Amino acid sequence: MNWYFSAYEGAVDIAKRQGYKGVRWQKMTDHAGVESPSSVGSFLIWQQPHVIYLAELIYRNNPSKAVLEKYQKLIFGSAEFMASFAEYDPATNRYNLGKGIIPAQECYNPLETFNSPYELAYWKWALRVALKWRVRLGMQPDKEWQNVIEKLAPLAQKDGVYKAAESVEDSYSPESKYTIDHPAVLAALSTLPSNEFVDTQIMQKTYDTVEKVWHWERTWGWDFPMIAMTATRLHQPEEAIGALFKNITTNTYLPNGHNYQDKRLTIYLPGNGGLLAAIALMCAGFDDNKIPDPGFPKNGKWKVRWEGLKPQP
Repeated sequence: MNWYFSAYEGAVDIAKRQGYKGVRWQKMTDHAGVESPSSVGSFLIWQQPHVIYLAELIYRNNPSKAVLEKYQKLIFGSAEFMASFAEYDPATNRYNLGKGIIPAQECYNPLETFNSPYELAYWKWALRVALKWRVRLGMQPDKEWQNVIEKLAPLAQKDGVYKAAESVEDSYSPESKYTIDHPAVLAALSTLPSNEFVDTQIMQKTYDTVEKVWHWERTWGWDFPMIAMTATRLHQPEEAIGALFKNITTNTYLPNGHNYQDKRLTIYLPGNGGLLAAIALMCAGFDDNKIPDPGFPKNGKWKVRWEGLKPQP
């Protein structure tokens, strides 16, 4: 977490240069937190709420004033950018994310793309948490943040399935060029709760569609634990286990524990971290979950032991 403090001024400069408030967190950096050259990294926004998520986990484990005061600068700076980045459309009376973004699924043109589902869901959740931090610190709610929360664009859907982005008409057909890379549409219900924003029935149909059409040989190591988390929240433990054991090269774990992608990238830490996060969710569950070990089938074949894990939001 200390990295965010060291990178803070650079993130302020990025937001200011681009005409936004607050801090815009860098996605790809050198060791000092300076943005590294990338045709993709500077268009990504899904990293922006991470610090809010991480700080909230810390507070849930230690709900103290000391934690609130330590991280409030990071929380509020992040939220200020998020609220100012969302663009108001008077014609629809809503706030949009983009154009000018590349979703976590990085195969989209930033000049055309807007309102991708994971980013929308993460934006809404994180801004709500930032408002909670203001209340916990005895501060008044921020009206601008609240306005964005209330009027943020909904997740776009077509034929009862969530689209990869509102700007993408063909997300899943055999002719679609977008059934590769991260199936990030499922991330809107993975580390995140439904948040009264994601419809679980639509997400279930989306999940089933992704399973059928995706080109799994063109994925990354964190995709499989992410899918397992979505399946767990959809109360599909068999699917969660199946995701972790998909026989795909990028889902390979070496004897040293590292997630292998290919000869170019033999150590892929997002896969390692994703696997640990998925197992924790499958064991300890999430807020309002009533099912013990929700990510494991109740068919008598599993004996699950764990300790010290906390539910996710």
